[in-house]
Amino acid sequence: MHNPLPRLLILLCVCFALISPVSAQTADGPIYIVQPGDSLYSIAARFNISIDALMAANNLTDPDLLAAGQRLIIPGLEGVTGILNSEIINFGDSFRSLVRRTGVPVDLLRRLNHLVSPTEFYVGASMIIPQDAEAPPMAGIVPTAGESLFELAIRQGSDAWTLKELNDLGGTWDGLPGDVLYTPGDESSQPATGLPPAFISAEIKGLPLKQGGTGVIFVKTAPDVNLSGALIDIPLHFFNLEDGTNVALQGVHALLQPGAYPLRLDAALPDGSSQSYEQMMLVVSGNYRSEVIPLNDPATIDPAVTEPELQLIQSLISQSPSDRYWSTIFAAPAAYPDCYTSRFGTRRTYKVTNTQIQIPGFHTGLDFCGGEGLAITAPAPGRVIFAQPLTVRGNATIIDHGWGVYSGFWHQSEFRVQVGDIVEQGQLIGLVGGTGRVTGAHLHWEIWVNGVQVDPLDWLAAAYP
Repeated sequence: MHNPLPRLLILLCVCFALISPVSAQTADGPIYIVQPGDSLYSIAARFNISIDALMAANNLTDPDLLAAGQRLIIPGLEGVTGILNSEIINFGDSFRSLVRRTGVPVDLLRRLNHLVSPTEFYVGASMIIPQDAEAPPMAGIVPTAGESLFELAIRQGSDAWTLKELNDLGGTWDGLPGDVLYTPGDESSQPATGLPPAFISAEIKGLPLKQGGTGVIFVKTAPDVNLSGALIDIPLHFFNLEDGTNVALQGVHALLQPGAYPLRLDAALPDGSSQSYEQMMLVVSGNYRSEVIPLNDPATIDPAVTEPELQLIQSLISQSPSDRYWSTIFAAPAAYPDCYTSRFGTRRTYKVTNTQIQIPGFHTGLDFCGGEGLAITAPAPGRVIFAQPLTVRGNATIIDHGWGVYSGFWHQSEFRVQVGDIVEQGQLIGLVGGTGRVTGAHLHWEIWVNGVQVDPLDWLAAAYP
């Protein structure tokens, strides 16, 4: 009798081949690990390749099916192998120190990151760095004033010729004070920075900064240094953490055009001298939407009404008291914490019904769902500094959370606190209403950080500082 088993095995193998996934990568090239927020389109643009080429190299059929941590072959990068890491440039980093620390040739770094000049090396920029699995860890060192390369080598337990070769110096005489050099270290080695000696370290949290975002700047200094600085043209206010680190919180205006802007740190030393360091910082788009808001009363967008009210608010939130009331993440102040009718940063056009009057602006806070009489609670501890009616904002309450951070609650039907009250997180402070410039009853909540309105959703998603 004929045995059907071989034919059955053949059919099973054919079927298995037909239904097996087509996820195997068939092209050669370096590997990029997908980062949160990446899309196939942004990755293709970053490496200057087409979507079709990227999909073909990775056997992808749907450009929208992409997950953080996924490994993608990047075609068209001849001579490049291994893993392509992403590294965010922080304050004090330089193009030259990056080249020395990673050992990646200058031409390759420029090619991978489309750099025309090292001056495009901005704080907050994401750089593609090929990872060399065999490269030893590197420890950063900075020569002090008057210190020779020989003396520096002795201090590091190395020799001047090794430092010369590792850092591509012209000779053993070529080390400069403040120039970041590298020497073999261990896994615990921390990268050095080119900051002046008054600054031990400086770091910005949450890079890159976005329109409407909150910048958090951590700085450690030498003893008895008086620290100040500015982001663009706004003076920074520093406060002390328990470990001695100085921290400044600074809002980025929602209408600030994306681009590179200066961040400067200034140190006043006990002997009367001063040291400063400035670097360009990248601000990216907040990707805000647009909407048209119909209004019946033109008085609510009349500058004669709106400007004095805005100046009053700004005068109230312009202080930076040293007391900090909050210590944990903020909580939503609304009865429906995850339901929003309008988000922060939305570009708005206020249009008066049956007229040609149109005023551009943006939404300065977060609007929550819910109607008249719902509870409004404090998102974090603080002190009430304002509670009274206004024309545009209606019944308005402002809470000072300390360190230049303020919350505003507009359009209330009733106040449940008064000026001077100290409130705790979750405490009732008012009721939702429809007072002021509104199209219906709702809670509008906004946060000011050192004089600038920021996205409240950021403060609900992460703890600051």
